[in-house]
Amino acid sequence: MTRDPILFRVDGTSRTGHERLYRCLTYAAALQRRRRQCVFVSQVEPPALAFTLRRAGNDRVEAQQTAGSPGDLDQTLDEVRRVNPAAIVVDAAEADENYLRELRTACPVVVSIDHLASTAFPSRLIVNPLLGPMKEAYSFVRGAQLLLGARYALVRPEVRRARPIRSQEPPQPFRIMVALGDDDPNNRTLELARILMNCPRVGRVDVVVRHHHPGLEQFQQMAEAYTGRFEVATEPAELTARLSRCHLAMTAGNSWSVELACVGLPQLIIVENEAHWPTARRLEEERAAVCLGQHPNVSVQTIRQGVQDVLADQAERQAMSRAGRRLIDGRGPDRLVIALEVLLHSAKQPELRLAA
Repeated sequence: MTRDPILFRVDGTSRTGHERLYRCLTYAAALQRRRRQCVFVSQVEPPALAFTLRRAGNDRVEAQQTAGSPGDLDQTLDEVRRVNPAAIVVDAAEADENYLRELRTACPVVVSIDHLASTAFPSRLIVNPLLGPMKEAYSFVRGAQLLLGARYALVRPEVRRARPIRSQEPPQPFRIMVALGDDDPNNRTLELARILMNCPRVGRVDVVVRHHHPGLEQFQQMAEAYTGRFEVATEPAELTARLSRCHLAMTAGNSWSVELACVGLPQLIIVENEAHWPTARRLEEERAAVCLGQHPNVSVQTIRQGVQDVLADQAERQAMSRAGRRLIDGRGPDRLVIALEVLLHSAKQPELRLAA
């Protein structure tokens, strides 16, 4: 890497969840293609995730406290002085206005990745890679740039590569993917898989989870018991192979829902987290998915009926596939990199004028 680095402040633990960490990894991979070294100041759990960060080509510093907390500010400022980054990317629910303002004093270009709109942002760049909330919900300083919604969805490269492969619906028997995201806070994946295994017309069920999912051993035992009808995938290459073969996905309205819409995979959404309602609603409004409701209120019969309705209507599946692909083109990471580079270039202009 030959350019000033980018510093990321984000955590990935059982308490904070892992969605924020993984979307920052997607952004970092796009920045690395522009020869920007990325440094993560992070708490990660399980410890094997630290290896995942380094394997992706990032440097990592162990954070002593939760991202955005008052006690975390001093360490983050120390890392800013040590690394001297071109920009700081903060993705933390606890990062309030005062925290971000202190960071901006140390580094003028602060990027906030946020899908909650729960604080006032002094940041130069505000990014929401999900499908809501939109601009009206955000409070920000004059001169800030907001990049929100479908054009800036953080789609992983391995997922986008499956987009042309799945341009046509695969042949039957029907396969359903259960992909609830980077986290499964209510441990619903195994329950949904068992329901789908007993649905008429369903030939195979593919479960996609992260390698740190607490129920991984149970999934593997189930795969051995139902050889040929049930499979579990944890690696990106395994995900890509299954995306091109499945007819329908069960998702939770999070970043994985947006990625599967990019590929053109029809979805039934069961919302697991209140913050993901705007994305679920938007996908349903665009006819890329059907939202069954929030998880405590969705019965087994509702799931079975939803699956049967979609599998019985090929025209509806094709319409959902087209709508998803039209909404999400998968170029969000590149657009975010370009936006940051333009911002960094404009920030240097006063320095250049003074030097002249």
